[in-house]
Amino acid sequence: MESMLLKDRVVVVTGPAKGMGAAATLLMADHGADLALVGRDTAAIGPVAAEARARGRRAEVYGCDITDADAVGAMAAAVLRDFGRADVLVNIAGGTGPLGKTFWETTPEEFREILDLNVTGCFLTMRAFAPGMIAAKGGKIVNVGGTFGLRGKAGRAAYSASKWGLRGITKSAALELGPHNVNVNCVCPGMIEGPRFEKVRGEMAARLGITMEQAREEYAKDYALRRISTDADVAGAVLFLASDLSRQVTGQDLAVDGGWVI
Repeated sequence: MESMLLKDRVVVVTGPAKGMGAAATLLMADHGADLALVGRDTAAIGPVAAEARARGRRAEVYGCDITDADAVGAMAAAVLRDFGRADVLVNIAGGTGPLGKTFWETTPEEFREILDLNVTGCFLTMRAFAPGMIAAKGGKIVNVGGTFGLRGKAGRAAYSASKWGLRGITKSAALELGPHNVNVNCVCPGMIEGPRFEKVRGEMAARLGITMEQAREEYAKDYALRRISTDADVAGAVLFLASDLSRQVTGQDLAVDGGWVI
């Protein structure tokens, strides 16, 4: 590839096993990144690591529950031992939380669980790798949030709270790490082509008595670009924020949603 935006950079990715995580991981590999791939299910990450290696990059897999501070500390130490540094941290791991529940129907356990995964997990990984970036006088942190952290959504109180919270920690970290030449930004995907969208449009088709293709067109009317985002769209935004193309961009929310939020 002519453009190697991450040539020989060490990139830590949480949640790289599937969907936008896998797409972002492999795109960064194509642009020269060596990869530390982190998640609970190491078997699921294995094929992505193998594909990255097939593309000529180093890729190591680390089992870690990112909501566990001790586990994150041990993972970060292992990455730094194996690679010597971490130039970029990309936090993609996350969950959806309860669907279709009002906030008063959401249990405290459900609320805490999604906050732990979507906010505390990112806090812990950022906390673990920030000192090394400060010492190196540079680095990139890319958090993957969601458009429900930019615009309210009934029935998704716990998830929305987690994504609004992630935006907050991103901005605070950007201010605190800026003097050390570390950029911190947030990618906010909207609906993504895949199993979840198929379920959504299937429900719409049944409810309105229309075909699946008509349901797609109906759903897309809410989007300025009249199309649904793909994993590759999100991967491109992650690559931009992980590379030097975004050297003067920090504390920002980049919606990859075809214009839904606006």
